Order: sequence, then C-alpha cells, then structure tokens
Amino acid sequence: MSDKPWAGRFTQPTDKFVEEFTASIDFDQRMYRYDIQGSIAHARMLARQGIIETAEADTIVEGLGAILAEIEAGSFEFSVSLEDIHMNIEARLIERIGTVGGKLHTARSRNDQVALDVRLYLRDELAEILEYLDKLQGSLLAQAEGNLAVIMPGYTHLQTAQPILFAHHMLAYYEMVKRDAGRMADVLKRLNVLPLGAGALAGTTFPIDREWVAAELGFDGVTRNSLDSVSDRDFALEFCAASSILMMHLSRLSEELILWSSADFAFVELTDAFCTGSSIMPQKKNPDVPELVRGKTGRVYGNLISLLTLMKALPLAYNKDMQEDKEPLFDTVDTVKGSLKIFADMIAEMKVQAENMRVAAARGF
Repeated sequence: MSDKPWAGRFTQPTDKFVEEFTASIDFDQRMYRYDIQGSIAHARMLARQGIIETAEADTIVEGLGAILAEIEAGSFEFSVSLEDIHMNIEARLIERIGTVGGKLHTARSRNDQVALDVRLYLRDELAEILEYLDKLQGSLLAQAEGNLAVIMPGYTHLQTAQPILFAHHMLAYYEMVKRDAGRMADVLKRLNVLPLGAGALAGTTFPIDREWVAAELGFDGVTRNSLDSVSDRDFALEFCAASSILMMHLSRLSEELILWSSADFAFVELTDAFCTGSSIMPQKKNPDVPELVRGKTGRVYGNLISLLTLMKALPLAYNKDMQEDKEPLFDTVDTVKGSLKIFADMIAEMKVQAENMRVAAARGF
C-alpha cells in the first residue's frame, strides 16, 4: 500500500481488478501538461506565501519540468496502480527530488486539482476550436464571394420553391457557424475562473493566494464557493451542448452536400481528396466525409446525454462518478475539431456546377 498517497488508514491492498476498474490514467494522461502547469503555479504561490521555502519550490518546479520532458519524449511510465495523472506525476516527482516533492500537495486536493486541469485543458481546446470555426466561416464566405452570380433553386419541403443565389445559401450556414462561435466564446467566459484552493470541498487553513495563482494561469478570477468549485461541471456540459448544436449544423450541410454531389442533382463536386470509391463499382465517387460527419453528430449528442445523466442527482461535493466526465468530454473535443478541420478544407475546395443549378431552378415554374 506504500504507493498509495491515501493509504494511511488502509491495511488491505486494493483488489487488482478494482484498481484497474477505478483508474483513469488510460484517458486522463492527456491532461499531463495542464497538471504540470497548475502544479508549477501552485508551488510558486506556496513559496510566495512562505508556506514552503523558495529553494524547495525551485526544486519542485525544476523536477516538474524534467517530468514534462520525460512525458513528451515518451519515456515516462504511466502506472495504473497510481490511478490518475495527478498521482503519477506526484509519485515521479518524489522519486526524482525526494520527500520535498510531497510538499507540492500542501493546501491542495485531487478534487480541486482535477477541476483546474480540466478547465485549463478545455480552455486551450476552445481557443483552437474557435480558430477552426473562423476558418470554416472563411471557406463559406469565399464560396459565396466566388459564386455571386450563380442561381440555384431554393427549397421548402425539399421541393423546388423559389430561385435564390447560391451565395445566399452558403451565407445561411455562415450565420449558423457564427452563432456556434458565439456559443463557444460564451462557454469560455464562464469556464475561465480558478477552482484551485477549494481543497477537497471546504478550502484550506493555509494562507494561500488564489488571486495570484489565477493571474499566473491566465484566469479572469476565482470561483466563489468551495463546494461548487469541486463539483461543478457546467462548463463541460455547456461545451457539449454547444458542440451538439454545432454538429447539428454540420449535419444539415452534410446532408445537402450529399444530395448536391449525387448524379441526380450534380450541383457541386467534392474534390477527390474528400471522397472514396467503391470496391465493386469503380464508377462511383462516394461523399464519405459529409456522411461520416453526419454520423458523428449522433456521437456528440450521446456524449452530452452521458454527461447530463452522470451529473443528474449527484450530491455535493465530489463523487467518484465524476471521473466519468472526461471520456465524453475528450471525445467531443476530438470529434468537433476533426469535423471542423475537414469541413473547412472540403468547402474551400468544393467545385460549383453553376449551369446545373440554373437548369434546376427553372423547373420551379
């Protein structure tokens, strides 16, 4: 039991399967950079406040830097027995610099530590997602500007209704993506507060300086209630909700691209880089990218429902259930980023068949 920082009152070792079942290191190791970033700020604050010696903080910071280099070089050995990214890094720190490494955990719990790590992680991912959204808006705008004179049929009920400009149709999606960007920016506002200092649930008696840590890590402020700080996952829910709406928009555009690129419509041609062929019918060109994005929309919806169900009726403050928040969150981040990146490039390279659109518009009487 000596490798368990929480093992003080335990005399029986953890069952091997229980150890594997309860560990999160297989998926939360992606937060290593943020765990180290938060730990460096925490160590410096402890020294500033006279809680540990400056030399001890310097040794801790140097050790954390070396561990970061190990992880990024692929030489760090993650251990399931150490459960999560926090304990893996802390154990390695003590191994590298001795017992002074244990002082890093002063005035801190894994409960407020993970709340910090997830916020730092999602903050960086949101910044990247906002860049992808901006790029997609640029692709839609470029298609509109490059096809200002192209007339196409406008539809209601998928029946030919009134003639419209293709540019007008593209700019409808521009507006949707613009709202998506607004929602993501809104998530970022509420996310960007520091939970560290809440401890396990009721703060700490050490004279910490939360405002200094917040400024050091680029947060706009600090959370106001320690119970809420460790049990709040609203920011993750908001992100998954905003992502679900975003993916719904992409699924609508996907459906139209699938229809428009078919032989029956022939309104647009997706370049070969974004299509695949058939193993039995060589004449076919399949719009696999929009089809897959259309399918991945349901995956993101499922992640939102998973998180909502996870948090339903949870008592304050932290509960082990909340370990299950990361996989749906991480999967949503990966799915949204991949979908946006590929869509921005695919739309930018899409070829418009103007004459086919004009002929179709004339069928509207």
